[in-house]
Amino acid sequence: MGMTFAEKIFSEKSGKNVCAGEIVYVQPDIIMSHDNAYAVSASFYQLGAKKVKNPERIVLLFDHCTPPSTQQYAINHKKVREFVLEQGIKNFFDIREGICHQILPEKGFVSPGRLILGTDSHTTTYGAFGAFSCGIGRSEMSVIYATGEIWLRVPETMQIKLEGALPPGVYPKDAILYVTGQ
Repeated sequence: MGMTFAEKIFSEKSGKNVCAGEIVYVQPDIIMSHDNAYAVSASFYQLGAKKVKNPERIVLLFDHCTPPSTQQYAINHKKVREFVLEQGIKNFFDIREGICHQILPEKGFVSPGRLILGTDSHTTTYGAFGAFSCGIGRSEMSVIYATGEIWLRVPETMQIKLEGALPPGVYPKDAILYVTGQ
């Protein structure tokens, strides 16, 4: 059997042929944080880091708490703006720009074969564009800010075959939610 989608992308990004279950070091093409970028930047500095490794690969934006609903959110937004200027991050989208998972594809950050990591569980959305994408934690993201890379486990692939026709009123999303629940 040939390589899976994930194995192909992880092989390209790691520079060697890999297989499911293997742990590899990779440099993501794009890393994204939204309003939680303040927590990521704070963790970055706690590591003792001074300068982000690849500012051109970082996309920061505000879309969850906009406009800021509390004084603390406003302070966090201000600190992120300061971090963006200090680190020379050009891919910053301030409030009223849109939703992160809409901005990245529309602005050309998402394309087939890319490896995209974000501090949001819905980062997997970019799979619809042929990219391998997943959500990671804030501390993992701060390490990528500092080093430009991260280790990831090459995911396994599972094939699920559904046969027959869906009854009236049942849609593909209903089927996948059922399968996921099982």
